[in-house]
Amino acid sequence: MRVVVDLSRCEGYAQCAFLAPEAFRMHGEEALMYDPGPDDTQRGPVLRAAAACPVQAILVDRLEERDAPVEASAP
Repeated sequence: MRVVVDLSRCEGYAQCAFLAPEAFRMHGEEALMYDPGPDDTQRGPVLRAAAACPVQAILVDRLEERDAPVEASAP
């Protein structure tokens, strides 16, 4: 599982930290710390946390086209 938090959108509501404390935690009053690669046992809590984010700053398993592996072409 891959998790990315858009920290420019995150407003520190901490809903994610309550719903998936093994993947997200607040450091101080404003800094969100998160595990970018939680194991699949955390999938349910992480998906609930992403859905509960009021600003939708949490992306789960999204791979941008620029991040996709490049396939080698046949000679």
